[in-house]
Amino acid sequence: MKIAIVGRTADTFNYVKYVRSFAFTPLVTLEPEEICSCSALLLPGGGDITPAFFGEQNHGSRNIDTELDILQLQAFDLAVRAGMPVLGICKGMQIINVGLGGSVLQDLGPCAAKRHRYDNGDRYHGTLIKRDSWLHALYGDKTAVNSAHHQALARLGRGLASVQRCPEDGCIEAVAHSSLPIIGVQWHPERIDPERAGMDGGRVLDYFSSLCAGAAFRNP
Repeated sequence: MKIAIVGRTADTFNYVKYVRSFAFTPLVTLEPEEICSCSALLLPGGGDITPAFFGEQNHGSRNIDTELDILQLQAFDLAVRAGMPVLGICKGMQIINVGLGGSVLQDLGPCAAKRHRYDNGDRYHGTLIKRDSWLHALYGDKTAVNSAHHQALARLGRGLASVQRCPEDGCIEAVAHSSLPIIGVQWHPERIDPERAGMDGGRVLDYFSSLCAGAAFRNP
């Protein structure tokens, strides 16, 4: 199975390794139409999304790459129209949300930022998982996750529902679409430390592969 990763080669090493760990074939590309040759789309982590794409001015966003934002949003739109499975990780989940008309909280408050931001390594914190969700089937009612972000989902996009939150500040940690094979996590399953988290991030990709196996999508 071939999974498209829309991003820059220099920034996607961990995602390539993650995909290959399941003997899948990664295709790192900046050409949205190339996803049509793949079974699924993975939107990786990265910098912040250009605020204009969710109707706001810059109020704390940084490390913006507008060209990449455009390409990732185009790839996501193609995947949605084709019914292709999509997995978003960190920024990738935010791309999903913005692509479906949602918005981003551009800068977490000081207390929440200390809990989630990257500081010489990922931060780890507890989360609560919604029952009867795809994530609950993998990890149960709660699990620790790793964080490396200073932004969060604000208004949810069309068809998206929160399935995991940080109980201390309400930050949305994972989403699922109500009818399409689209899932996202704010944390980083591709590099999570099983000893610190007490869980295996590979279960996310394993579940995603089951969506791919069950999807009957059409090329746009």
